[in-house]
Amino acid sequence: MPEATGTDPRSEARQRWMGVLARAGTDALEAAWAGLAVRPGYRMLRPPETGLVMVRGRTGGTGRDFNLGEMSATRCAVQFEDGVIGIGYVAGRSARHAELAAAFDAMLQCDDWREEVKETVIAPLAQAERARRDTERAGTESSRVEFFTMVRGED
Repeated sequence: MPEATGTDPRSEARQRWMGVLARAGTDALEAAWAGLAVRPGYRMLRPPETGLVMVRGRTGGTGRDFNLGEMSATRCAVQFEDGVIGIGYVAGRSARHAELAAAFDAMLQCDDWREEVKETVIAPLAQAERARRDTERAGTESSRVEFFTMVRGED
């Protein structure tokens, strides 16, 4: 049952894992897929397609929307034999990345696979992403320049 705020915890969980899958590298997803003891079969509902999406921004994060520009994105949809549908949307032009993201999305929707995939795929990918961000943040912080203004004495 959705919370009083109108958000569904299952939708939020799915958004989190889809974000992790979309931001992971294709090689990392490929290795995770190869590491599965059993890989489920699936059929393509929508083969990988690459197109352009409009990126929008807000001044200061709260101002009016503006079009920042276009970027390429690839999407894919797969269906397992039991009818579960997985969807993958990724930045860039990697068809395999979108396909693997869709396959993992479908697996994460299945009770039989969810916990295993969360532990063996999503958790390590999320940890690697946090480590990468921390490294970037440390590099940025080390080059930070502090500006100050000197107050001149009164004449």
